[in-house]
Parts: sequence; structure tokens; C-alpha cells
Amino acid sequence: MAMNGNRAKRAALRDEILAKARDRVLLMGILNVTPDSFSDGGRFVDPREALRQAEVLDAEGADIIDVGGESTRPSAAQVSAEDELGRVLAVIPGLCASYSRIVSIDTYKASVAHAAAEAGAVIVNDVWGMTRDTGMAQAVAETASAVVVTYNRGTVQADINIADDMRDFFANAFAMAAAAGIPREHVILDPGVGFGKTYEQNFTVLARLDVLMDFDVPVLVGVSRKSFIGRLLDREVDDRLIGTLAAGLASVQRGARILRVHDVGAHADALKMLKAIDEAG
Repeated sequence: MAMNGNRAKRAALRDEILAKARDRVLLMGILNVTPDSFSDGGRFVDPREALRQAEVLDAEGADIIDVGGESTRPSAAQVSAEDELGRVLAVIPGLCASYSRIVSIDTYKASVAHAAAEAGAVIVNDVWGMTRDTGMAQAVAETASAVVVTYNRGTVQADINIADDMRDFFANAFAMAAAAGIPREHVILDPGVGFGKTYEQNFTVLARLDVLMDFDVPVLVGVSRKSFIGRLLDREVDDRLIGTLAAGLASVQRGARILRVHDVGAHADALKMLKAIDEAG
């Protein structure tokens, strides 16, 4: 689809999902079309398998499908923009063929974000918070995408006040967004668990989601199967669902509006139970 041809559709889907995030907790289903992601690497590199997995995520209750073409796990090999584009553009048009499906592109490269938007994606999920590629803010603005800005310092520093630093990082991110012409209401914040943080700081940023609430935009939390859960509970990657659910529900109780997860069905059930208890009170 050409950008002019799908702009109205994308704008409607973008506004719809941002409005929903104000109304209830959303689930972003992870769809990695990579050979080396830490949990599901290699499972969905075939576009047909990726599309089938998207249908599974839809059926389980995913509100957003987040497509990634490059692993962001520690020590993962870097992927060229051309290779990343080849992976994600093999699946995004098919995913976006359904008018109601909302697709996010998990990338820190401006060229990939731009091309994914042309193919129908409405959210850019940048784990570097628009700091790695200097063209990213412009790409988000030009495509009128929503953007997930992740708190990622790049380097670990154990002696900082992580809550204060996170506040400063996001204040700078909003200034960058405004300068590029990205409306504030198109921004989603992510505390960046697992990115540029010590083991202990991963827990602190989750405990201090109140810092993000002050910005009055939706907050996304992505902890699914991550190593800090495995370290605390002494569990391998495929045995971290309980820890993931606990961290996700604790985040929701602190104000998170979007959970980025592998196990959509389990999270949908947990959120339904939490909602029933809250409403009974």
C-alpha cells in the first residue's frame, strides 16, 4: 500500500488503539520473525508460520501484534536494515490485510520504521527510545505513527538514582518528539526492563512506574520471559510464565496500560480475573 493510500486507515487504527489504552489494559502479542530471539527465535521465520501465529495471538486476545526482525537480546548479532526489512516486509502486508488488526514494528532503524508504516504498521516500538537512529523521530512524525519510547541508557550504571534518571530521559524524549512534530498523545512510554540496567534496577523501574504516570500518556511494560525473572526464580526461558504474570499484574496495578507478552491467552485470563476483583470492590 502506498503511504497516501493507507494514511486514513492507519490514522483511524492508531487513534482507536490509543483510545483503548486509556479505557482498559491492552495486550501486545510478540511475533519475532528472527532466527535468534531469546525465546522464540527461528519459530516464525517462515511468513506462513508467522501469519498462523498471528491468528493464534488474535484468538487469544491480542490487541496489537508486535513484529520484530532483529533480536534485541544481549550479545545478539546486528542485522542490516536490508535484512531486517526483508524479514518484516514478508509478513506485515499480510498481517495488515485485516482492517481491524493493529500492527507494531519493533525496530530502532528509521528506514525500517518508515517502510513498515508504508506496509500498514501504525506503531513504532523503539527499544532505544529514538536515540540510536537520529532519523527515527522524523520517521515517526512523517508516517504519523504512534511510538513506544523505551528508557534505554545504553550502558549500565549501578550508582545512579534510576527513577530520577528515567524521569529525565522521558522529559528529553518528549522534547525530541515535540521538535520533530510528534504529538504528545501519540507517545507511549516503556520503562525498558532489561535494557541498560542492573538486575536490581529492573525491579526498581517496575516499582516506580509512578514516575511515568506523571507524563499522562499510556505506559507499556514488557517483561515476558526475561532473564531477571529467570534469575530470581531460577527458571529457564520456557518456565517463566508465572513470574511474567506476577510482574505484569503488579505493573497493571501501578498504572501500566499495555503488556507486551508471548503468552497472550494466559495474560488475558489473568487480567479478566483482576478486573472482576477490582469491580467487586
